[in-house]
This record gives sequence, structure tokens and C-alpha cells, in this order.
Amino acid sequence: MQTFNSPWPDLNGKIILVTGGTGSFGQAFVRTVLKNYKVRKLIIFSRDEMKQFDMARSFTGPEASALRFFLGDVRDCDRLEAAMRGVDYVFHAAALKHVPAAEYNPFECIKTNVHGAENIVTAAIRVGVKKVVALSTDKAVNPINLYGASKLAADKIIIAANSLSGESGPRFAAVRYGNVIGSRGSIIPLFKSMIADGATHLPITDERMTRFWITLEQGVNFVLSSLAMMEGGEIFIPKIPSMRVVDVAKALAPNLPQKIVGIRPGEKLHEMMVTRDDARLTLELSDRYIIEPAFNYWSAGNHHAAYSKPVAEDFEYASNNNAEWLDGSGLISLLNSKN
Repeated sequence: MQTFNSPWPDLNGKIILVTGGTGSFGQAFVRTVLKNYKVRKLIIFSRDEMKQFDMARSFTGPEASALRFFLGDVRDCDRLEAAMRGVDYVFHAAALKHVPAAEYNPFECIKTNVHGAENIVTAAIRVGVKKVVALSTDKAVNPINLYGASKLAADKIIIAANSLSGESGPRFAAVRYGNVIGSRGSIIPLFKSMIADGATHLPITDERMTRFWITLEQGVNFVLSSLAMMEGGEIFIPKIPSMRVVDVAKALAPNLPQKIVGIRPGEKLHEMMVTRDDARLTLELSDRYIIEPAFNYWSAGNHHAAYSKPVAEDFEYASNNNAEWLDGSGLISLLNSKN
């Protein structure tokens, strides 16, 4: 499993808030932080009281005393501001992520993903948190669906926030990665559920389709390591493997036929995380890429130069031209390691 090379930050004694804290990432993040640090407070900010209740019951050790469950919606700036008072670091994971649902409910997607990002920025600047890391997605790059477009807008808001916060204000950065293996709503739980229910075939939208893949544990690891190295304005992108969706289906059900059903509205054949236009701003490290902001104050500095190198001008990082690929046995090993 990729563990990424950058050291983690020192979170001992800190107050941390994670939006969307009852989601797949949020729960994995909370468990990782409580296992590795003695934080002063860890605030789970989300809008579903039942999920908060269930999550609270799952933490029974002494470390659970640091947990605080804060009901609220990222659409509500005043509530965010109240939740962020005294907070050192904010991890913004709340979003509406389902591609077809966003296509059918565009205004709801915009309110959460775009206005929510604006509210995160406004609240963080008002109360003076130290750093904000926002979770993005490969679908934000050259988006063809509303979810991706909304996350692209959110990325722009988060990066531009560094110009609004002033020299002594919060620093903002984004982390962009691909499909999370086994997360709620992803293709792997869907396939596993269909197999368990006795499906006669698995649906494939297009046999050429590829995706980037990362585990929840890797995602949390990458987010924490990015917090440690961020200076404000970066988009951090992990080096992770690609896999064809047909190979995912074959690994999960080797003897089950596949049926091509056609691409869904807003779906791409391949995902991209660094475009050729971004290449002139992109640095390469051993385990990640960093897209630097196109700000004058940034270009005058020498950020990350000591341990990185610029990529080629024609560089692109897409799921179909990746140098690292995941095969069926590798996928099964990752799934088994989670059980």
C-alpha cells in the first residue's frame, strides 16, 4: 500500500474540525487521528443526527472523549463559523458526490459544493483558523458533469481564498484524488451487492473505461501528509494506480458475464488529474504532484523547490496514460486488507 513519503503534521493538543465527518472519508479520518494523536478536540460537522449517533456509539475507548458532534450544514455560514471557533485545522470533506443525482438536482449540488466552499472560506477567515484542506476529485478536471464542474468551482474558491485571508490569515489548499475503493456509492460495493443478490451479469458502461483508485486509508494518509507540507494555494495529487472497470468486474466475479449498458449522463471514459495546461505549474515529487497557484506572490518564491522538479511541458496525468496499473489480484489484496 502506498504510504506517501511526506511526514504527517503534529496534531497533538490541536482542535480539528472535519465537515462531512460521518461519511466514508470522515470516519476513516477520525479513526486515524484518534489512533495516532492526542488531540484536544475533534469536531465532526455534519447534518445527519442519526449518522452522528451511530458514529458516536462506535467509539468506546478513552480517546472518544475528544470527539464533539456538531449538527450543521455547510450551506449555513453562521453555523460553520460557530463550529470553527477555536479550531486549528479544518478538513472539508462534505459534498454531494453522486454524478446522476447532481445532473438531476443541479441547484442542490451547487448549494452544497460551491456555496458550501465559499462558506468554509468565509467562516475560516472570520474566526482565524490556521489551515484548511479541502477534498477535491479527479472529476473536477476538464469536467463534463455538474458534480465535476461544481468541484472545479470549489477548488478555485479554496485556492483563491489565500489572496483573501492576508499574510496572517488561514492557509488554504486542496487535495485531489480518484475513486475510493469500497467507499459508499462507488462501483465496487455496487458490484459486490449485485453478486450477493445473484445477478446474472454485471453492467459495464464502456469496456474501455479506466479509473484512478485509492483506498480510504491511503486517502487519509495523503491528506494528512499534504497538510504538513502545504504553504497555501496548492493542489496535491497522489501517484496512484489506474484500473479498467472491466477488470474490476472480472476480479470480483471471474465467471459472471458482463453486459455493456452505455455511458451514463455526465460520465467520462477516462479521468484526468493534471492537464497539459496545468503542466507549467506542476511539480513532481516521488509520491505526488503539486499544482502551484498562478499568483504573483507565489511565483516570486521558491516553494517546494528543494525536494521537487517541474514536469515536462506536455505532461498529462490521466487514468488511461498512467505508468502504474492495478490488476485483479492487487485489487483483491487491497479489499482483503480492509477486512
